[in-house]
Amino acid sequence: MQAEATGRVIAARGAVQAVVSSPLRRAQQTAEAAARRLGLKVHVDEELTEADFGDWEGLTFAEVRERHPDEPAAWLASPDVVPGGTGETFTSVARRAAHARDRILARYAGQTVLLVRLALSTPPVSLFRRELSAASLSAVACSGDGTA
Repeated sequence: MQAEATGRVIAARGAVQAVVSSPLRRAQQTAEAAARRLGLKVHVDEELTEADFGDWEGLTFAEVRERHPDEPAAWLASPDVVPGGTGETFTSVARRAAHARDRILARYAGQTVLLVRLALSTPPVSLFRRELSAASLSAVACSGDGTA
C-alpha cells in the first residue's frame, strides 16, 4: 500500500523518464508499483544491492550479539569494520553505490530518474544517524558538474 501511494505521488509530479532498482526483491516490488503508475519498465542495477553481512547474513541483530559479542560494537563504531568476518564494509558499499550513481547519472543525463534504494551521497559514518522510512521520497538534484 505504501509503494502504491508513493507511486501515485510520483506519477502526479510527472516528468520521470526512468525507474532503476536494486536487485533486492522488496526494492523491485516497490519500483514496479511506481513504474506501473508511470507506464515505465524497471531497470535493475546489481551495484545497488545492499551490503553483504558475511557470517551475519540472515541473523537478527540480537542473534549477532549473542553469537559474536565483541563484533557489533566495533562494526557500529566504524564504517571500515568487516561485518561477519567476510562481509562488506560500509565504506566499500558507499564506494560501490557512488560508482552506480555516477554511471546512472551518465546514462540518464538530463532526465528525471526514480531510483529505488540509492544512497544519498552521505558519508558511511552517518549511516546510523538518519532514517529513511519505507516508501519515503527523497529528492536529489544532480548537476553536470557533480554537485548535488
